[in-house]
Amino acid sequence: MGTADIVIEPVTTKAQTKQFVECAYRINADDPHWVPPLKSEVYALLTPGKNPFFEHARVQLYLARQDGRVTGRISAHIDELALAQPAEQGMGPGTGNWGMLEAESEAVAVALIRQAESWLKEQGMHRVLAPLSLSVWDEPGLLTMGHDHPPTVMMGHNKPDYQDWIEAMSYSPAKLLHTYALEVKDGFPRLIERIIASGERNDKLVIRPVDKKHFDRDAAIIMGLLNDAWSANWGFVPLTDTEIAHVGKKLKAIVYEDLIMIAELEGEPVAFMMTLPDLNEKLKPMKGSLLPFNWIKLLWWLKFPTAKTMRVPLMGVKRELQNSRLASQLAFMMIEYIRRKAVANFGTEQAEIGWILEDNQGMVAIADAIKSEINRTYTLYEKNI
Repeated sequence: MGTADIVIEPVTTKAQTKQFVECAYRINADDPHWVPPLKSEVYALLTPGKNPFFEHARVQLYLARQDGRVTGRISAHIDELALAQPAEQGMGPGTGNWGMLEAESEAVAVALIRQAESWLKEQGMHRVLAPLSLSVWDEPGLLTMGHDHPPTVMMGHNKPDYQDWIEAMSYSPAKLLHTYALEVKDGFPRLIERIIASGERNDKLVIRPVDKKHFDRDAAIIMGLLNDAWSANWGFVPLTDTEIAHVGKKLKAIVYEDLIMIAELEGEPVAFMMTLPDLNEKLKPMKGSLLPFNWIKLLWWLKFPTAKTMRVPLMGVKRELQNSRLASQLAFMMIEYIRRKAVANFGTEQAEIGWILEDNQGMVAIADAIKSEINRTYTLYEKNI
């Protein structure tokens, strides 16, 4: 079939939304490393009223059909908060996005991306930064290295073919995002241990776990630190109060006090580190559904969790302390305290840190110091339209 056989249609009905969701499960069914997300989570991501991203974004979903059969999908979207960011930080005025690409063939991918570009141009955009599914806080970038193992919780995975298809459409890399893997059973180099011990002698510093009895308070502290710590980062878009509450509610079930730390300097929160057990280890065999009995397995795991792998999705130090020796010391202390608890209480053997921007020198230096290695790369592409 050629391009002429491909029909692109906007998603406007519940039936089409279901086809949009189901498409990914069918196209990726033969990939042994793809982890089917819970379908309920995908529907929530795409539903205004359930995902606060829609409060400041315009979103249009598309399906590709050939002979009436769905052969691909894509989302096109514009984040008003991203438009308000400085252009030198990656987003900025005139920049729109597409994401959630799935396609059975290159011809389908091309038709879908062209449709997304056309919609973005109609909305007044002149540049594309993609893929984002949907927000930069969800699953940014296309997996371009690391297809040979499953992603950890809240990370994306896609077919290797997509890279060539996208680059053939004059998209060029704008930024690389890396994840770093490390073994955690045996601890860190002696230099790091000495840095941690020095911090422990500083009575102005306190590293404490989150308190689930005061979860809303600590979640607000962490997200406030996040907005401050990441505000100068490339690609940053601030989280709204509604989004902060939404993220807190969404993550509460897999938040364990031993795995999330807040650092205080003279009683004031100045840094945090969030670690999550790799839920994907349990989700992979569930194939996206909690029925008929997967919900029991999931509830049991949430109550008595074990996790061979932990993921550190977020870490931040207040901007005023960044680039200081204290910043790295706080990071090493939080990493070590969580490492001890993860190994002792969850049976953890390895961890993954990231994503980390390729040019985030501070975080790259920390990753190198604890002897971690890049295990996956996600590429964000850009194109003028």
